[in-house]
Amino acid sequence: MPSRQELANAIRALSMDAVQKANSGHPGAPMGMADIAQVLWTDFLKHNPTNPNWADRDRFILSNGHGSMLIYSLLHLTGYDLSIEDLKSFRQLHSKTPGHPEYGYAPGIETTTGPLGQGITNAIGMAIAERSLAASFNKEGHEIVDHHTYTFLGDGCLMEGISHEACSLAGTLGLGKLIAFWDDNGISIDGEVEGWFTDDTPKRFESYGWQVISVDGHNPEEIKAAIISAKAETTKPTMICCKTIIGFGSPAKQGTHDCHGAPLGHDEIEATRKALGWNHGPFEIPADVYAGWDNKEQGQAAEQSWDETFAAYAAAYPELASEYKRRVNNELPAEWEAKSSAYIADLQANQGNIATRKASQNCIEAFGAMLPELLGGSADLAPSNLTMWSGTKAITADDATGNYLHYGVREFAMAAIINGIALHKGFVPYGATFLMFMEYARNALRMSALMKQRSIQVFTHDSIGLGEDGPTHQPVEQIASLRLTPNMNTWRPCDSVESAVAWKFAIESVDAPSSLIFSRQNLKPQSRDAQQLADVAKGGYVLLDSATPVEIILIATGSEVELAMQAAAELTASGKAVRVVSIPCTEQFELQSAEYKESVLPAAVTKRVAIEAGIADYWYKYVGLNGAVIGMTTFGESAPADQLFEMFGFTVKNVVETANAL
Repeated sequence: MPSRQELANAIRALSMDAVQKANSGHPGAPMGMADIAQVLWTDFLKHNPTNPNWADRDRFILSNGHGSMLIYSLLHLTGYDLSIEDLKSFRQLHSKTPGHPEYGYAPGIETTTGPLGQGITNAIGMAIAERSLAASFNKEGHEIVDHHTYTFLGDGCLMEGISHEACSLAGTLGLGKLIAFWDDNGISIDGEVEGWFTDDTPKRFESYGWQVISVDGHNPEEIKAAIISAKAETTKPTMICCKTIIGFGSPAKQGTHDCHGAPLGHDEIEATRKALGWNHGPFEIPADVYAGWDNKEQGQAAEQSWDETFAAYAAAYPELASEYKRRVNNELPAEWEAKSSAYIADLQANQGNIATRKASQNCIEAFGAMLPELLGGSADLAPSNLTMWSGTKAITADDATGNYLHYGVREFAMAAIINGIALHKGFVPYGATFLMFMEYARNALRMSALMKQRSIQVFTHDSIGLGEDGPTHQPVEQIASLRLTPNMNTWRPCDSVESAVAWKFAIESVDAPSSLIFSRQNLKPQSRDAQQLADVAKGGYVLLDSATPVEIILIATGSEVELAMQAAAELTASGKAVRVVSIPCTEQFELQSAEYKESVLPAAVTKRVAIEAGIADYWYKYVGLNGAVIGMTTFGESAPADQLFEMFGFTVKNVVETANAL
C-alpha cells in the first residue's frame, strides 16, 4: 500500500504536469493542499464515483477554484469518469477540465468556482439545505439525510467581502456539518500577503461562532485529528486553519508567488519529481497508487448501505419517502399544474388595484401552501419586499424545520447561498431585496445563470416610482443588466395576473434562474380574454388591439403598461389605430416562434413607442430606427413618485405627443 505522501504526490505530479502541458494554470495550491486532500478524500469523504449524484453524498467544494487541478486530480484518481486524457486536455476547448471548475462539465463538480469567496458561500447554502432536509425528513432510527459539506479556501476567499457576510451567518445558524479548510500559505498573486492581509483569521472565525482548529497542513495525523474533532462538534461549523507551503516540493519555487499562477517549467518539474521521490513520467500513475486512491467499491458499498436505510425508512414512512424522492429530484407535486393554473384564472376574474410587490406576496401565500419545498428569505427587507406569508417559520440555530431565512443586510451572500441551496436540491429557494441592491449580488446572479440553477430573486421597488429615497435607491440600468445576462429570465409584471404567471414560471424553471421585478406603487389590473391569459406565459402578447389595421404599437412593461393603456385610449379617441403590447419577459418572448412574434409586433408597423421607467437604450431593439423610447437616460431624483414620473416624461401627454410625432 502506498504511503500517504505517495498518494498526495500523485496530486502534485498530475497538477504540475497538466499546468505545464496547458502552459497556463495554477500549480501552487494543488501542490500545497495535496496532503489535506489526501486525508479528507481517503479517510472521510462519503462519495460514490460511479454515481456522482447520490443524494446523501458528502459535498466537496473547491472555493479557491483557480487550483482546479486539485479537484480534477482527485476525481480522476478516485474513479470518476474523468480520464487521464481529460487531464491532458486541461484548459483546452471543449474539455471536461476547464481552467476553473465548471458545474456540469465533469462529474463530481458540485458548483462553479473561480470568483473567490463564492465557493465557501455556496457550501454554506448546501449545509443549510442538508440541515433543513434532515430536520424535515429524518426520524428516530431512520436518518436518510446525513452528510457533511467540506470546502477548501484560500487567502483570497477570506479577503473577499462575501466571506465575511456568509461565514458570519453560518456561525449564527450553527451549521455543525460544515467544515472548511483554510490554505494558510501566506501567498497570493502579488506576493506575500502580509503586506495587505493581516487579519487574525482564527479570532475572526471564533467571533462568528465557529470552532477553530489550527494544524500543520503537511502533517496527515494532525489533519486527521482535526477532521475527527470537526465532525464531533455538531453545533458549530469548523474552520481548520492549515499552515501550508504553496507549491510544496518545488525546490526553487515553493513558498513563493512564482508557482501561484504559472507553470513550473520543465527543468523545475524534473527537479520537483526528484525532490518528492516521484520517479514516474508525465501523467504516469503507478497501479498501486491508483489502487490506493480508488473509491468505487467503497463508494458503491456506502450507497448500498444508504439504499437499505432508505428502504427501511420507506417501509415505515411511505408518504415521507415519496415526498423526499420528489423533492431531491426537483419534481413538482402532481397537483401543481392544476392548482397553480386555477389560482391564476381566479386572479384574472378577481384581481384588485394593488402593488405588484403585494401581488407577489399573495403568490407566495398561494404557492407556499402547495410547495413545502419553497424556502424564502430577504436581506433585511421583508416588510418592504413582502416575502413572508402566513406559513412562514424562520430557520434558526435551534430549529431547522422552518422555511424562511433572515439573511440580514447581506445581499451578495444571500444570492450565493441560494445558489448553494439550489445546487444541493430539495428546495425551491428565493431571496429578496430592492432592485437597486441587486448590484451587491450581481456576480452571484451571474453564477446562477452560468450554472443554470433555479435561483429565484425577488426585486421590489423597481423604478423611480419608489420616490423620496432618491437616486441611490432608484434603479435605472439594473433591469437592462439582468436582461442582458444569458440564461436569466427577467420578469417585470404589470398586475397580479402577470405576477402570478411570473412566479409560476420561475418555480417551474428547474434549469434557469429568474429575477422577478415588482413595484412599490399600486397598479391597475388589466382585462384579458382566455387567449391573452394563455399568452402571458409567452413573455409578450397583445393586451389591447385596434379594430382596424394597426398604425402605432405601444410597448410597455410593469407600471408603464397602465400608462400605455391610458395613452392608447386618448390616441384611439383621436382616430389612431393603436395596439398595446405587454412584454413582461423579453427572454421568453424571444424564444417564441417567428410567426408568433410577427403576430405581436408585425414588421410592417414601424411606428412604435416603448415605455419603461428604466434605461432607454435596451428598447431600441424593438422599436427600430423609426420608433421612439420613453425611458431613463439619467439617474433619478428625490421627490414623490408622481412628480418624478412627470419630470421624466412618463405621462399620457408625453406618450401621445411622442406617438403623434411618429
